[in-house]
Amino acid sequence: MADQQVAGPSRKELARGTVRLAVVVGALGVVFGDIGTSPIYTIQTVFNPADPHPVPVSVNNVYGVVSLIFWSVMIVVTVTYVLLAMRVDNDGEGGIMALITLLRRWKAKQGRKAAATLAALGIFGAALFFGDSMITPAISVLSAVEGLKVVEPGLERFVVPITAVIIVGLFLVQRRGSGVVGRFFGPVMILWFSVIGLAGVGGIAHHPDILKALSPTYALGFLVGHFDLAFFALAAVVLAVTGAEALYADMGHFGRSAIARGWLFLVFPACVLSYLGQGALILEDDANISGPFFLLVPEWARWPMVVLATAATVIASQAVITGAYSVASQAAQLGYLPRLRIAHTSESTIGQIYVPWINWVLMVSVLTLVFAFQTSAALAFAFGMAVTGTITITTTLFLFIARVRFGAPAWAIGLGCVVLLGVDLLFLAANLTKLSHGAWLPLLIGLTAFTVMTTWQRGRAIVTKARREAEGSLQAFVEELHAQQLTRVPGCAVFLNRGKETAPLAMRANVEHNHVLHERVVILSIETLPVPRVARENRIEVDELGHVDDGIFHVSAHFGYVETPDVPAALALLDPAQTEGVLNLGEARYFLSKIELQRGPGHAMAGWRKRLFIATSYITADAAEHFGLPRERTVIMGAHIDV
Repeated sequence: MADQQVAGPSRKELARGTVRLAVVVGALGVVFGDIGTSPIYTIQTVFNPADPHPVPVSVNNVYGVVSLIFWSVMIVVTVTYVLLAMRVDNDGEGGIMALITLLRRWKAKQGRKAAATLAALGIFGAALFFGDSMITPAISVLSAVEGLKVVEPGLERFVVPITAVIIVGLFLVQRRGSGVVGRFFGPVMILWFSVIGLAGVGGIAHHPDILKALSPTYALGFLVGHFDLAFFALAAVVLAVTGAEALYADMGHFGRSAIARGWLFLVFPACVLSYLGQGALILEDDANISGPFFLLVPEWARWPMVVLATAATVIASQAVITGAYSVASQAAQLGYLPRLRIAHTSESTIGQIYVPWINWVLMVSVLTLVFAFQTSAALAFAFGMAVTGTITITTTLFLFIARVRFGAPAWAIGLGCVVLLGVDLLFLAANLTKLSHGAWLPLLIGLTAFTVMTTWQRGRAIVTKARREAEGSLQAFVEELHAQQLTRVPGCAVFLNRGKETAPLAMRANVEHNHVLHERVVILSIETLPVPRVARENRIEVDELGHVDDGIFHVSAHFGYVETPDVPAALALLDPAQTEGVLNLGEARYFLSKIELQRGPGHAMAGWRKRLFIATSYITADAAEHFGLPRERTVIMGAHIDV
């Protein structure tokens, strides 16, 4: 009995195992929805007779296509993302925005133009992700609801209306947060992967020779021997790797280990079995290309499969919508978008946020795509362009960072460029041939978002420079106040400022017009660091500005780019010894400087970019709400600045 007790797992080990399992289940419910629903439409799109470059059904072509899909998923997802890219993180956070912050940090130290150029390329990749966020819900839900016409052809006319209703409902519940239904996501996706894997096994059992497609010789033979067919087929084959970026982007929420385990032990095998089973089904009867995914299950199970597929695609859409919130929030924190109103929908999970403006823009965009394209096949090439663009940029940034920051040997980087980047560029070239068939759409969305983001960054720099000149030196202003011996009124005043070098416009205006100053004055600047989160002990930094007895202090509050600044909470961390006693924050007055932008005669930006910058500024969230300020004790003072 004693030996058995020693050999058995302890309670701590069991608890750790339970936690690890829960994290893996959570990752299955959030991370893999997009890539896990790709089997619904990938093979059907490759053999679609309405394709401008259709692949004829033959034994060799089916083997070649299935082999291409398998090895594309192996190289792009398993090797590039799971085994390599996910080893590079920014304090645990992954995704293209994390790579951009790593590049910006390296640029600050080295001052290299290459880093700035690649960071701009990364911003374009993030812009393409917004296109992905619009296309994914449209194509995913459409493809699932299209199962209705496989079950009952007479229901085809209801596909688009039902899809629209589901999408509207999906966006309407976003404000409640994914946490409300999040606990159901994992089990649903486990059921989904189990079912599609078993259905694939059933198809393979009827035609086991399809397992030959696992050999790379069939993929290479099809690519080399029938390049005219294989090259154009790649534009549809790439649909099998849609959602790969989500594995990397969500690494901060679940960790590399949980995502890698979920992918290697369940998601990857289930998807491969489904692709093999669909290939076997088409070999039996080429008429099955009309809907191989749903025809793979017995007739009695097709209605339940449509319901399960719809649930899975809603989860896939939820994941990419949440990703759009995160990218927009991080872009705003890094200065590429104006300050947006962000609502945290979970008290325990900081990553669960809701961005109303992004939500409604996405909903209108997704509905427009559904009604404009009508079918998932029509959207497929648009989807592929968004995916290949983002993946190619991510691979490029990863290889550069691996070389300059982590000292990877040149031969390894060269091999990565030839194999990994070579595959990505081949997919990208194939999708460029579909520009007139929908691939232009994500490029247009990406270019638009990129233009907005870079214009905002440039305009923000111009405004910051003009504002700095208007504000003047903070240290000199404090010296003037010390010499003037102004009347001090009871209480505490908090002036929010952009930095430590210049004086707040609101403070200057208050002194010039009212000729008074509060007994305690806190000049607070919010600094967003290129890290996801800042520890509590590093949140606050105090500077007495050279006059301890004046009661004027400068406070720097540090936040990570995924955090929403809470000014009162940050000030509550102040040590009374640093501020000559406890600040009465319960009655403190908060002063904000509001800048009204107007077009000026300068030539720092083109006229159209000035108009775009000013128009973009109108979506800026209310500062008092964004910084968590009590509205009844907040004073806003305005000023004009020419752009």
